[in-house]
Amino acid sequence: MKENKYDDNEFFQQYKSMPRSQQGLEAAGEWHQLKALFPDVRGKAVLDLGCGFGWHCRYAQEQGATQVVGVDISQKMLTEAAKFNTSDKISYIQSAIEDIDFPEKSFDVIISSLAFHYVQDFAALCHKVFGLLKPNGVFLFSVENPIFTANEKQYWQLNEQGEIAHWPLDNYFHEGLINTEFLGCMVKKYHRTYTNYISSLLNAGFQLKALVEPTPSQQMLDTIDGMQDELRRPMMLILSASKA
Repeated sequence: MKENKYDDNEFFQQYKSMPRSQQGLEAAGEWHQLKALFPDVRGKAVLDLGCGFGWHCRYAQEQGATQVVGVDISQKMLTEAAKFNTSDKISYIQSAIEDIDFPEKSFDVIISSLAFHYVQDFAALCHKVFGLLKPNGVFLFSVENPIFTANEKQYWQLNEQGEIAHWPLDNYFHEGLINTEFLGCMVKKYHRTYTNYISSLLNAGFQLKALVEPTPSQQMLDTIDGMQDELRRPMMLILSASKA
């Protein structure tokens, strides 16, 4: 049974209050670097896996995509997406990412933002995505960084004064299920190594095009308290691959 924490009302209300939920892509710390890797989608079909509020769907449509499909397991997410990011070129489907079912070679571009660390079998997903892409199609996604997910608590080690001391890294090669706190609730995620992510892409037939560990924009560093600490350890990972 795939976990659908986002349809839990208490959890969803916490998520809905986050800056990236209210303000969209510009409030997402990784967006300026993910945007730089976004392929040309003019006249193309785009699939967004774990689309959430549909911000990336809207961006793809605004950039000229003629068909955009957003998939998410959460009905609450899709309700918000349909409310704020609508277009006759965008459609939404409620489904777990692992259960997507489209004809082969349906899409030119498949994207995902911070969703695959909820997927148990990433290797199997890569094979499915490869089949869904047209020749020369692009697979672009962000996930929580393996250094971030290796720490099951996903929080800093504090000193005796309650100040940040360091980011603890342990059990890095112990891949699999982790139970961590997010927005005041316990959430199931899956830790995997860099080797796992990259090998899964290569073994599925992809060619790796880019690997980026995003850092906050200078504006965020200058204006948001505590953002400088995000330079002390990587929180996210962006990968771009192609079906060449």
